[in-house]
Amino acid sequence: MNLAKIPVTIVTGFLGSGKTTLLRHILDNANGRRIAVVVNEFGELGIDGEILKGCGIGCDDSGNEVQGALYELANGCMCCTVQEEFFPVMKELAARREQIDAVLIETSGLALPKPLVQAFQWPEIANVFTVDAVVTVVDTPATARGQFAAHPQAVEEQRRADPNLDHESPLHELFEDQLSAADLVVLNKVDCVDAAALEKVRALVREELPAGVKIVHASHGQLPFDVLLGLSKAAETTIDARLSHHDHEEDHDHDAFDSLVIELPAVSRERLLAAIEDLVSAHDILRVKGFAHIPGKPMRWLVQGVGRRIDTQFDRAWRQDEPRATRLVFIGQSLDAVALREGLKHVAA
Repeated sequence: MNLAKIPVTIVTGFLGSGKTTLLRHILDNANGRRIAVVVNEFGELGIDGEILKGCGIGCDDSGNEVQGALYELANGCMCCTVQEEFFPVMKELAARREQIDAVLIETSGLALPKPLVQAFQWPEIANVFTVDAVVTVVDTPATARGQFAAHPQAVEEQRRADPNLDHESPLHELFEDQLSAADLVVLNKVDCVDAAALEKVRALVREELPAGVKIVHASHGQLPFDVLLGLSKAAETTIDARLSHHDHEEDHDHDAFDSLVIELPAVSRERLLAAIEDLVSAHDILRVKGFAHIPGKPMRWLVQGVGRRIDTQFDRAWRQDEPRATRLVFIGQSLDAVALREGLKHVAA
């Protein structure tokens, strides 16, 4: 029997753009479709995977985790580990192709999408899967603030106005590469900007996009299922023609980005938040994410920060079989581990 190829949707986008929220929305509205999820994480703990599990992804109706329903690749950027980890995962999914209607892959915020799409040209994968589309999620408010300005003059003006943008250059190239690989662009968090800012971002993004790529707007990653999946782009057949800043590099060097994991006991919510805000102000921290144990609270306290913006919420109850602890991942450039740990010394409850 000649089975149809399984469509794969690759969700890429910069740090904090809302990729996990978008995945959660897709899976909440799957309506019986059998979707496998591959989550790539920059950092040792697979924090994003924890967030996804907390939302019921990969669980049966009783909330019990289904073995193999959620795949986490936890050893760095997917493009760097694609041969070591990606291929075995896809082979396992291929072996269960009759049980799968679609695959979702969430890349790290620091991943280059082009090498991942090119991996679907490998015969062993190409015979089973096709890249339905690369969906690039854009943080509209961040882009509106000029953090990914396309023109050097605008970049320099922003750099002078905001010292946090000193490292804009490599991030901007990454942002452009994520757009150049896109088959669909989601301008997320549009509820956080006015009409003028939204139009500014649309124009900026459009400059970087291949002709014919559609731009859609979203708040909290909420879009109709059929807008995101079923696009039938077969991106693996066209990706070689997409230009990338890294096309002629022998190696994809992400050494400019550090990932530091810090584990703590129970913490004071107020002291932890204040300490994180101080650390973000004093260090080149791009992203903070993780969860905390707050004494007297039966639920984990989720922490997700992009730049100076830090969002928190209680996401799920602690499971009986897991230790109640605080685990944070800091992602940035030239991180000082000693200084970061020192800055968190006084947050214990």
